[in-house]
Amino acid sequence: MSLVSEFQEFLKRGNVVDLAVAVVLGVAFGNVVTSFVDNVLMPPIGLLLGGTDFSNLFISLNGVAYPSLAAARVAGAPIIAYGAFLNTAIQFLIIAFAVFLVVKAFNHFRRAQAALVPCPYCDTQISENAVKCPNCTSTLKAGPSVTFAPEAKGLPTTKKP
Repeated sequence: MSLVSEFQEFLKRGNVVDLAVAVVLGVAFGNVVTSFVDNVLMPPIGLLLGGTDFSNLFISLNGVAYPSLAAARVAGAPIIAYGAFLNTAIQFLIIAFAVFLVVKAFNHFRRAQAALVPCPYCDTQISENAVKCPNCTSTLKAGPSVTFAPEAKGLPTTKKP
């Protein structure tokens, strides 16, 4: 198999497209979070802290006082721009929390999907570990492969009216 055909086979897999979509959405989401932090979140926090502009906080390492971060950069001064770092750290925390929420929701949905089986009597979706159907009240025997035993322990299979 040639390198070109192997590459074509690789591109045909669904995972490559999924990964590309995830990267594009991730970059777009990152831009939204950056804008949110810089334009919405940090200005009120700076105002509450005495009108501080976090993006303009820096330390000049050569001992010269510069009026702004931009002036220090134009002068080529060695600086530590800790305000920009604070903004980036806050952006990271927001993105990490959003990813956590998405993964948590996905895992919850996946667990809920994987753990359901149909009741053999009323076709209601029930937990694979259920011992009694909540809809028709049939007695079930749950186990690793979910087998159903309505006659277990001499109990009736359905609730009588």
